Amino acid sequence: MITTSIFPGRYVQGAGALDLVSEEAGRLGQSALVVIDPFVNEFLHERVSDALQALNTVTEVFGGESSQVEIDRLVDIAKAKGSDVILGIGGGKAMDTAKAVAFAMSCPVVIVPTLASTDAPCSALSVIYTADGAFERYLLLPRNPYVVLVDTALIAKAPVRFLASGMGDALATWFEAESCRVRRAGNMTGRPGTMTAYALSRVCYDTLMEYGRLAITACEQGVVTPALERVVEANTLLSGLGFESGGLASCHAIHNGLTTQEATHTYWHGEKVTIGVLASLFLTDEPVERINRVYDFCMDVGLPVTLAEIGLESPSDEVLFAVAEASCAQGETIHNEPHEVSPQTVVWALRMADAEGRRRRVARR
Repeated sequence: MITTSIFPGRYVQGAGALDLVSEEAGRLGQSALVVIDPFVNEFLHERVSDALQALNTVTEVFGGESSQVEIDRLVDIAKAKGSDVILGIGGGKAMDTAKAVAFAMSCPVVIVPTLASTDAPCSALSVIYTADGAFERYLLLPRNPYVVLVDTALIAKAPVRFLASGMGDALATWFEAESCRVRRAGNMTGRPGTMTAYALSRVCYDTLMEYGRLAITACEQGVVTPALERVVEANTLLSGLGFESGGLASCHAIHNGLTTQEATHTYWHGEKVTIGVLASLFLTDEPVERINRVYDFCMDVGLPVTLAEIGLESPSDEVLFAVAEASCAQGETIHNEPHEVSPQTVVWALRMADAEGRRRRVARR
């Protein structure tokens, strides 16, 4: 059996790492188009400008949605300016857009996440949404980013919710990779992953369980600690390698189904993935001890454990069937689970996950 794993070209992490961005991007090109998140541009403009001083750049503020319309707009600018390297700075959608622009331009991309809120930075993948925020498709890219540069001092100053959301996204990594390993399902390359990918997925899960609460406390204080460094690496590198080279299954498919409901659009990717993880616990018949541990973890770090906490207050059967049907669409990763799934079983799993979350919320009061 042929197995395949893929990795970013270089991963740089630590407090003050942003100061290295000109050096890292300058190795790859002469003129950079900088796609910068609006929030980052507003609040960190001077810090970013100082870091980019040694680089020839044109800066464009990201339009807010990783859509084909936005990608096309930025490609036109890159072509007009003669950009030969793309630099994406900000959150997950800004980075996905920068990667898609670099692909269209056939040039290298450097990714600088200012949040540890998703595993998008390291992947050879862009998630494309419609202009109004519904999941549209995955854009599979021919290679991973050339450089991923993570300044943990910036991440420590971001609102805690972003770090927690990244933990929710990372929490799915081992569960989905394990389903793919058992099924021998293909990862994002179309082939099964290597033992390295599955092992890193487990390290991701173990890191979250051990250091997650301490990392939240560090972020609440705005300080960089070893626990924060470990969780940022888990959210960004380990989760990125794990999902891409280990594979996806029900957790992200259920997330994609949840995006069909407009009420969920104001919630973060990792928050919706968390609901997918909780539903998957019942969909795949995980042991009670693990169910308890995952619910306790989610509540400790501030992740949602009920549908109401992602905007679906008392959803009807019709709403949940719409979510489930989208989750089970042909080609969705839910079919990488080792057993057959259907919209009905997904609805049951969502109902069970929500009921258990509500029960535990009451019990903690």
